[in-house]
Amino acid sequence: MATLLDLCSLVRSKNAGPFTLTFDFMCHDEAAYAALTASGFLAKDLFSRLYGADPAHILLVHHPRALAVKVSLPRPEIQGSLRDADCYAGQQYAPLMDLAFEAAPTTTPATSRPIATDSAS
Repeated sequence: MATLLDLCSLVRSKNAGPFTLTFDFMCHDEAAYAALTASGFLAKDLFSRLYGADPAHILLVHHPRALAVKVSLPRPEIQGSLRDADCYAGQQYAPLMDLAFEAAPTTTPATSRPIATDSAS
C-alpha cells in the first residue's frame, strides 16, 4: 500500500478562479509517476465522493513530461462566500493525504535520449 507522499514530491490544492478548485500531484520520478497513474487512484469518482462534485464536471489531466497529474473541479463553495472556510483553497488536499492505495508495480522506463558518441574517431 502507498500514499500520495510515497510517490509525490508536491501535493497541493488552490483556486483556479473563484468557482474552480484545482489539485496538483507532482511525482518524485518517472517510476513514481508510472505507479501513480497505473494505480487509477486519482480518478473522477474519488474526487466526486470527497468533494461532492459531479464527475462530468471534473477535469483529470495527465502531464507525463512534467511527471504530474492535475485535477480541476467546481469549488464546493464559491470563493469568499459566507460558507467558504478556505478562501485560497490551500487546505483542500488534506482529505487525500491519509488515503492508502495499491501502487502498481512498475519499472523505470527506458529513456529515448540518444547516446552521445565521439564522431571524430
